[in-house]
Amino acid sequence: MTQKAPFDLEDFLPYLLTQAAEASSLEFQQHYKGRYGMLRTEWRVLFHLGRFGAMTAKEICARSGIHKTKVSRAVAALERKRYLSREVLETDRRLERLGLTQMGERVFADLLGAAQRFDSAMTAQFTDQEEAVLRRCLARIARLP
Repeated sequence: MTQKAPFDLEDFLPYLLTQAAEASSLEFQQHYKGRYGMLRTEWRVLFHLGRFGAMTAKEICARSGIHKTKVSRAVAALERKRYLSREVLETDRRLERLGLTQMGERVFADLLGAAQRFDSAMTAQFTDQEEAVLRRCLARIARLP
């Protein structure tokens, strides 16, 4: 009879992924929160608009996987900071097209550069092959139902 190894939380993949995500997220938070007073959801909404252009809050929810309540709060905060503008859609007056203001575009460009540098620094500890495997594996896990 084989003896089953004890459960090791620190080797449990969901736990490792959470720890890695939290550590990297907190470190990058210094850029967007420290410089612009943004919360995590705010920078994610800002990045979706900066990367994909104007869209509705519903489209941001679908692309990002962020709950609509959190997106709504982030949109309101970004609008107060004058990083985001709203335009009611003529085809459906219940919806608004969200876009970055000129100031929002400058903030996006600044944070995009910081994100690229952060990503490069984070992956510097890996070989090119390790980095490619890591990105493929994480992308595959992220697509789990």
